[in-house]
Amino acid sequence: MDVTFTPLSEHTGIAVEGVDLSKPVPDALVKEMYQAYLDRSVLVVRGQKLDPHQMLAAAKLFGAPFIQHNTRFQLPECPEIHYLSNQDKFPDGRRYIPGEGFHTDHSNDATPPKATLLHAVTLPSSGGDTQFINMGLAYETLDEATRAQIEGVQAEHVYQASHSERKLVGLKAQRKQQVQQSVIHPLVRTHGETGRKALYINPIRIERLLDMPDTDALPLLKRLLAHATQGTHEYRHQWSTGDFVMWDNRNLLHKANGDYDMTETRYLYRLMLQGERPE
Repeated sequence: MDVTFTPLSEHTGIAVEGVDLSKPVPDALVKEMYQAYLDRSVLVVRGQKLDPHQMLAAAKLFGAPFIQHNTRFQLPECPEIHYLSNQDKFPDGRRYIPGEGFHTDHSNDATPPKATLLHAVTLPSSGGDTQFINMGLAYETLDEATRAQIEGVQAEHVYQASHSERKLVGLKAQRKQQVQQSVIHPLVRTHGETGRKALYINPIRIERLLDMPDTDALPLLKRLLAHATQGTHEYRHQWSTGDFVMWDNRNLLHKANGDYDMTETRYLYRLMLQGERPE
């Protein structure tokens, strides 16, 4: 294979070309791609054309599938794969834009997914970028006083935080009983594979900081988010049809942009991989 790896920014993202994930991939190349994902947090494999079962097989090269929380978006022919679409709406008729607002996926789980994978099937003619924030870099660039302040702080994560500006599509009754409703995670987590420390904040899921009143906790979380998202820690991904993108939820925040013509369809396959308990 004539395979190339190209960095996509100074610190985050790497593109791979020359790989066909619908066919067998040599073990050595799988290891090389996975190491690139660990090193750069966002792995983009260009030019793929995968059906749901091929998407599932490709994802399993990198880990075991994580059962996603909201079963409303399952594909009947391959339930492990969900879809993201701008054509869905809330019960009140408002359009649902999947992934709005900076967040990390499923942090309300006791063992959140290490990775999220998307495969772009249909895209609008322009817009719809995904912004990724390198939270390891954001932690490293904090001033020493703030790093000392947040060391050892624990946060309660829930399915839908009462402070969140973004509202999620509700869970079906059966899944609401099955999905972890409240967990405690550190505000600074250590990556289970690289050992790198990163801020672990989630504006959509964090309900409170333990042993800290909201009058102190909410301004602190707002300040940490403003620091992280100031621009120097960001890689902004401009999607191409066929992109297969895997990102590291342990080291990133991400946000989807609804800045495109909503008469056009944006449709992607989605799958997650099992991770470890944040420590």
